Amino acid sequence: MAAIVVEDLRITYADLVAVDGLSFDAAPGEIVALLGPNGAGKTSTVEAIEGFRRPASGTIRVLGLDPIADHAALVPRIGVMLQDGGVATGIRPIEVLELYAAFFSDAEDPDELLTRVGLADRRRSTWRQLSGGEQQRLSLALALVGKPEVAFLDEPTAGVDPQGRQLIRQVITELRDAGVCVLVTTHDLDEAERLADRVLIIDRGRLVASGTPAELMAQTGTDEIRFGAREASMWRRWGRRSAPRFGRRLRASTWRRRHRRRTPWRRSRRGWPPTTWPSATCAPAASGSRTCSWR
Repeated sequence: MAAIVVEDLRITYADLVAVDGLSFDAAPGEIVALLGPNGAGKTSTVEAIEGFRRPASGTIRVLGLDPIADHAALVPRIGVMLQDGGVATGIRPIEVLELYAAFFSDAEDPDELLTRVGLADRRRSTWRQLSGGEQQRLSLALALVGKPEVAFLDEPTAGVDPQGRQLIRQVITELRDAGVCVLVTTHDLDEAERLADRVLIIDRGRLVASGTPAELMAQTGTDEIRFGAREASMWRRWGRRSAPRFGRRLRASTWRRRHRRRTPWRRSRRGWPPTTWPSATCAPAASGSRTCSWR
């Protein structure tokens, strides 16, 4: 039985269609890479599979469970690695792993897990003292502490040095060998080619290509995977009418930042914050300088 089954998934945000009729599956002991440019719908798809976003339509099953209706039963059986750790900056790696391990009846040993991700010598450092790559490895350890049957990894090697990347790839390969289904989201073609058993390429919420790295390269007749996507510009996302208004608001806020010390209310604490922003009328003076009056 497939660990993940997605059929005709559709996710919308008001008038924006983020995912449009996406269908795929993933088996236990398989690494599947969800590949696509920013705004392609990768994060929305994974959030729906995890049960944290309700789709507009479609069917999702994870380990035979509905992620929304059976959310409480599903959560202990999956592991989620966030790209932004969401960890308190003053906590130590060993402390946060022990905390997460307490949530599960059968958890990994925190000390062994730290050694597995190469952070044994950093167990007493705080989160803020870890480098970006070390924080990524700790986030991976937090996703694995509950011995998940399905692991969702969001950009697991982003900002990691070559040695750390090799270690993370080794851990993910060990998960596959242990029968864990691993769904990796990335926009790094090289990472998908090195790591995944199967690659799913999506653009604008639709599946445009799927297969093993070898199959995708055979279609192009080269030893590389290449794909292109239209740029999701600000004009199309917000519309041509609202984008210029956004630009004007942005420029106005920049102007206020540069001139905030000249505003009358900065001279005292009374009347802060103001109910309205003041404006100034400036006119050139004979000396070549500017004379401004507030109103």
